[in-house]
Amino acid sequence: MKRALLLFDTPVFHPRGYEYKQEFREDDWMTEDEVYRALKQCGYEVRLLGLHDDLSVLFEEIDHTSPDFIFNLTEVFRQKTHYDKHVAALLEMLEIPYTGASAECLFLCGDKGLTKKILRFHRIQVPRFYVFYRNQRVWLPKRLRMPLIVKPLQEEASRGISQASLVEDEQALIERVRFLHDHYHADAIAEEYIDGREFYVSILGNRRLQVLPVREMKFGQIHDDEPRIATYKAKWDYEYRERKGIKNVFPGKLPNGLQERIEETCKRAYRALNMQCYARFDVRVNAQGRIYVLEANANPCLSRYDELAESAVKADIPYVKLIQRIVRMALKRT
Repeated sequence: MKRALLLFDTPVFHPRGYEYKQEFREDDWMTEDEVYRALKQCGYEVRLLGLHDDLSVLFEEIDHTSPDFIFNLTEVFRQKTHYDKHVAALLEMLEIPYTGASAECLFLCGDKGLTKKILRFHRIQVPRFYVFYRNQRVWLPKRLRMPLIVKPLQEEASRGISQASLVEDEQALIERVRFLHDHYHADAIAEEYIDGREFYVSILGNRRLQVLPVREMKFGQIHDDEPRIATYKAKWDYEYRERKGIKNVFPGKLPNGLQERIEETCKRAYRALNMQCYARFDVRVNAQGRIYVLEANANPCLSRYDELAESAVKADIPYVKLIQRIVRMALKRT
C-alpha cells in the first residue's frame, strides 16, 4: 500500500498527527476533506499535514513516515498566496513526487503580467494590458483602450476584483490602482475589458493532454449597464449569485467550430506555460468569435463541485478516478 501525505495550508499551527476532524466538517475545508476521502477510497494510506508558518513539521513528517508521494493542496504559506511556488520548490528539492504544478509553473502563472507576455509571444491572444508596480507612476498608456479591468497582479480566485474594478477614464484608473497598492499592498495590472461570453476550460495531462468539457458563466439578471465580469462575489458569494441569477453551466454545442478553437487555444497555452497534471483557463470570446485567454490557473480548486471536477464527471471521469489520475500523473513525471 502506497503512503500518501495530503499537504494543505491552515490558518493556525497544528502539530504532526492532528486529525482535522472538526475542520473537515466545515464548508471551508470541503476540498481537503473530499480529496482525503478519495485518496482513502483509492486504497492509499493517508497522512494529513497542515502548513501555517513552520516548515519543520513537514521535514519531521517526511523523516518519520517516508511518504511515496505528496498530494499538494497548499495555496498559501504564512498567509501569503505567492509563497505557494516556494512550497512546490521545496518538495522538488526533497525529490518526493507531488501532484499539481511545478514551482516554475506556479511562478509563471502567479504573475498575470508575465503569463500574458509568454502567451502573447506564442501568438495566443490576450487582452492588451499594463502592469503598475508600487511606488511608480500611475498613468494611462496610449495603447490601452477604455474600459479597463484593474486587478491585483498576483492574487487568485478573483480576490480584489469587484464592479469597481471596471474603469472608464484615466482618473478612475489611477484611483483603482492606488486602492490596490494601498489596501492590498499589491502591484496591479490593468487590462482591456473584453465584452463577450466567459468560459472555463480544464485540462488534464503532462504530455498527452485531455481537454474536459467546457463550462460557461451565465450572468443572468445583471443589468445591461453593468459589466459582465467574474468578480469575487460573482464566484464565491452564493446568495449574490442566486439573487443575480449567475450560474456556471455546460453550454452545449458551440457554433462555427468554436469548441475546437477554444480547446486548441488552451492546449497551446498549457504547453507554452509548461503546465503539468491539471489546470484551468478562463477564456472570453467576443462577438466576432475572437478567443482571449484571461487567466491561467495552475492548481485550480479540486472540490467535486468546482469547475474541473464537474467537467471531469461530464467526461465520464468520476471524482475518485480523477484524484487517482492526478496521483498517477505525479508518479509518472518523476
